[in-house]
Amino acid sequence: MNTPMATTRPVPEYVGRFYDHLTTTLTGDSFRANLHFGYWDEGEEMNLDKAGHRLTAMVADRLGEAEGQHVLDVGCGVGGPALQVAERTGAKVTGITISQAQVALARDLAARSGAAERVRFEHADATSMPFADAEFDAVIAIESMVHMPDREHTLREIARVLRPGGKLVLTDFHERFPIPAEDRRHVDLFLRDFMMTTATVEEYAGMLGRTGLIAKEILDISEHSVKQSFRALAAGMSEENERELFGRRDLSDQFRPADLVDVDALGYLLVVASRHSAR
Repeated sequence: MNTPMATTRPVPEYVGRFYDHLTTTLTGDSFRANLHFGYWDEGEEMNLDKAGHRLTAMVADRLGEAEGQHVLDVGCGVGGPALQVAERTGAKVTGITISQAQVALARDLAARSGAAERVRFEHADATSMPFADAEFDAVIAIESMVHMPDREHTLREIARVLRPGGKLVLTDFHERFPIPAEDRRHVDLFLRDFMMTTATVEEYAGMLGRTGLIAKEILDISEHSVKQSFRALAAGMSEENERELFGRRDLSDQFRPADLVDVDALGYLLVVASRHSAR
């Protein structure tokens, strides 16, 4: 795979191509419906698939009862979270992703689950969404803001398609404190190889306010997520998988999950906000 190197700002076209490749690589025995980090209680033994399912449930529960409402899933992956949110809340869900391969797999998953009438998936760029103003009652974005060229621009676009008073629930990586020099290279390889950037809690609070969104909850769940997720990824990924995923033979210049297990500065946020009613 010859994916262009990520710049300081991810490029949607390149992100789409990367996830096209990732989706075709992680199929069969490697398939997971939730392609994101998980949530573990202290000392709990659980695989990444179940922990990812729990994290999705935490996002869904913050939406509350949503029978008859329309939820947008920004960066829907292969469809697992959208299906889970629809089942858990009673909402209709539309998922969007920049990856054509993910759209195809998500639609197949919805059809096989008997949910195609209530959950649909579209190929779309979150930075310029093909939806009307105030079209959705709620929005979720699980681990997709990391790939946006400009978080604030995307939050403004989310606010545009969200009805007044509607809720946004997202998860994102952040720097909990300055990353030590000895860990910086490992974090940079992770961000580079997955075409991501991070934000800080302070930056989120400001971005939400400037885009017409009111912060309801900004929760650092790193202690229940980051170390455990990287450890699970390391246990489940062989060197052959790593080479296939990124198309490199030399693993010394490539992200490896085991290198980030003990990097405490890299954190994980759960953010809840609502659209200002006067926007």
